[in-house]
Amino acid sequence: MSTTASSQTTLSTLLSTFADTVLTHPRIPLGHEPADICLKGGLQTGVLHEVFAADAGCEAAASGFAAALAARTGQGKTLLWIRQDFSAVEFGELSATGFLELGLNPARILLLRVADVAGALRAAGDALSCAALGAVVIEIPGQSKHLDLVTSRRLTLAAHRKGVSAFLLRVSARPDASSAETRWLVRPSPSADKKEDWGFPAFQAALARNRHGPTGEWVMEWNCDELGFRDAAAHRGAVVSVSADGPSSRVAG
Repeated sequence: MSTTASSQTTLSTLLSTFADTVLTHPRIPLGHEPADICLKGGLQTGVLHEVFAADAGCEAAASGFAAALAARTGQGKTLLWIRQDFSAVEFGELSATGFLELGLNPARILLLRVADVAGALRAAGDALSCAALGAVVIEIPGQSKHLDLVTSRRLTLAAHRKGVSAFLLRVSARPDASSAETRWLVRPSPSADKKEDWGFPAFQAALARNRHGPTGEWVMEWNCDELGFRDAAAHRGAVVSVSADGPSSRVAG
């Protein structure tokens, strides 16, 4: 038996054991009732989730949505964000002001910059073994040979061991085979028009994969004061913008 086949067999066995015990980690309600019903009460912690920018120009919306999910499930613990140097050049830098506008404390967010996908995945494996973290966001742009079913299983198992949720953020990429608990396709949606301010950010979020329940698509508004989602307001104005210093003309592959 080849080394690759042996590794896949071992991971499959471990994943079967993991599937029987995953419910030892709690589900965290998102606050959006239709989504929580599909999620059997909330988003499962201690597993891998995927967030995709649905189209070119949706990178900021997908990043904001991933940050909101991570903050919601992290329950006040520190969030680690892993991203490649390439992402900053191609899609713009992460902004402390942006996190503040989402209601998140930038002091509770650690940013780790790495050179390539392999470095991001190594760092994620190490980080998921730290129970002091509430969640880890792994931002990987484009298609990559390093991301396959075996890799996603490794991330799933690593997340389960310490109960640290992993969020794989994909931009300019197509969904592929994965062991992720959920997969979200995200676009920006107009926020409520309050005239005096921008209102709360809203996302058109499609739950395209749900291992333990139905899928669905909703406009989900993020309440920056209560750090939870809710049904979007009827009146809309502003939208979640793309990064100011990153191109928005590239089509997701």
